[in-house]
Amino acid sequence: MKISRLFGIVYILIAKKNVTSEELAKHFEVSLRTIYRDINTLCEAGIPIYSKQGKNGGIYIVESYILDKTLLSNKEQNEILIGLQSLGAIKYPEVENIVSKISTVFNKQDEKWIDIDFSNWGSSEEEKDIFNVLKSSILDRKLIEFSYYNSKGEVEKRIAEPMQLIFKGRNWYLYGFCRNKNDYRIFKIYRMREIKLLSEIFERKEKNYKIEANSNYEVTCISLKISKRIAYRVYDEFSPNQIEKEDENYFYVSLQMSLDEWVYGYLLSFGENVEVISPKDVREKLYQKLQNSMKNYL
Repeated sequence: MKISRLFGIVYILIAKKNVTSEELAKHFEVSLRTIYRDINTLCEAGIPIYSKQGKNGGIYIVESYILDKTLLSNKEQNEILIGLQSLGAIKYPEVENIVSKISTVFNKQDEKWIDIDFSNWGSSEEEKDIFNVLKSSILDRKLIEFSYYNSKGEVEKRIAEPMQLIFKGRNWYLYGFCRNKNDYRIFKIYRMREIKLLSEIFERKEKNYKIEANSNYEVTCISLKISKRIAYRVYDEFSPNQIEKEDENYFYVSLQMSLDEWVYGYLLSFGENVEVISPKDVREKLYQKLQNSMKNYL
């Protein structure tokens, strides 16, 4: 109890800069004599606490003390605060309180210059809670159960041991051990439905796992010719190294993608503004899909 109170006194002195012994005694519900003994203990431990008499007097701690002891540069302190603020995106419990305390320790203002939200615009609260459930399952090592829609539109119930969230290619994925397939799998999060956190705790099978390229996805190089009428989509969705060249009317884009139904739907979303240059089989399949789509309007 005494150790907790000693830490509490230091924290209050850092936060308030100046406090009276009466205020400390009232806060910790102890006598003034106990507070005086605590201050003496802290001074003997080498913490630079001083007292000042008269108007605006009280007990205070040297302002530079914490910064001198942290062994962290100003840049490193800012990076820690940025990392903590980003935890708000997954609704990490008590994160605002933690940021406030660390800001005080570093003697910095809690300036929320960044706001991170993993969900899409217009997302429901249920969708936003997905990341919170997955975070809990990974940290607490609890199984999850969910319905998963594959690229063919088929749905299966899965039970998995979650290990890591991955953001790649503008999409979120979950890496984990699938008990149904008895193997490691990467699941696209937005194909997961009815996610439930189970009570069973699992033992992590890999202590130092490394995610390799997923052999379940065959990657194909696709070359596109995209009209500059939708230049905004090119800038939004492709990196500069994927844009091989451009002329007065078109962008020529080359990218690596796994061929599934999502890819064809994505290409069709460009409408008349895109032409698949290669490979030939992708052109032919896209042509067939356009033909089938036209039948809906005849």
